[in-house]
Amino acid sequence: MTTTTAAPPVAAPAVTPAAGATRRARARRAATRTGARVGTALLALLAVGSLWELYKWLGPCEGWSLGDTRLLPRTDDMVMPHTWSMVERLLEPVTGARDAEPLWQAVLAAAGASLRIAVVGWLLGVTVGVLLALAMQRVRIVEAAVLPLVVLSQTVPLIALAPLVRSWGSQLELGSADWQPWMSVAVIASYLAFFPVAVGMLRGLQSPAAIHVELLRASAAGWWTTTLRLRLPAAVPHVLPALRLAAANAVVGTVVAEVATGLPGGIGRMIVEFANFAASDPAKPWAPIFGAVALGLLAAGVVALLGRTLVRYRRTEVLR
Repeated sequence: MTTTTAAPPVAAPAVTPAAGATRRARARRAATRTGARVGTALLALLAVGSLWELYKWLGPCEGWSLGDTRLLPRTDDMVMPHTWSMVERLLEPVTGARDAEPLWQAVLAAAGASLRIAVVGWLLGVTVGVLLALAMQRVRIVEAAVLPLVVLSQTVPLIALAPLVRSWGSQLELGSADWQPWMSVAVIASYLAFFPVAVGMLRGLQSPAAIHVELLRASAAGWWTTTLRLRLPAAVPHVLPALRLAAANAVVGTVVAEVATGLPGGIGRMIVEFANFAASDPAKPWAPIFGAVALGLLAAGVVALLGRTLVRYRRTEVLR
């Protein structure tokens, strides 16, 4: 009769004090870097406001022109209102009506409408850019043929392209669905967003060393396995800055397309409408401009936060 002795249970590895201290140190360093970036952004904002007020104080009232070309703007309150006047105007009602909403609330609503369109344009641009980069990396002749066209596409004036896209979109038949004007704006936003993604993704896919590619090839790994296991992780440090730039480009494309196509409700249309009040209410036209700037910063910041989920692939980018 044999006796079977049960194996002792395997204890889970204990977390050593050194490992916990390392994690806390990393968290402190991350918090310090975040605080430094926020502080730098606030200092930059303060510096811009200080330069604005300094030029308004010291600059010539009528500006300065060389012949028919104006090199320095005028400094009177009609052209350059004080920074505190623009902030105070944000807290006042949009109009003199009794039930008028505050100006900041109207700008926030318009920025939200533009943000929704910019998100659609960004997603569409990222999808097109990634697919183009994969095709160019896979087939060299596609890279030779498509990459110059990708670069050349960014030389087309967006203000001239917007009416064409809207006209072509209105003639499309999507079954029972109708082409909406905001879809044309999203397509135009994606036109600016896809370029940095395509170029950055292609550079990242081509970044692995030849010895690593040959090692996978010697292991009988196909193109798809090599792409998933090697090329895509290596592309992350190149793609994340491109995604942030694409987000800002999508916001710019949305604002410009709203102006060119006349789409109401967005921040671009508000800029055009409030420009008519420059003579009677000089601080009011600056409110949607601030909204557009904040919208671009928000879009780039959200993409940067999403990139933190891929931190283990970002060693090259973090060390820069």
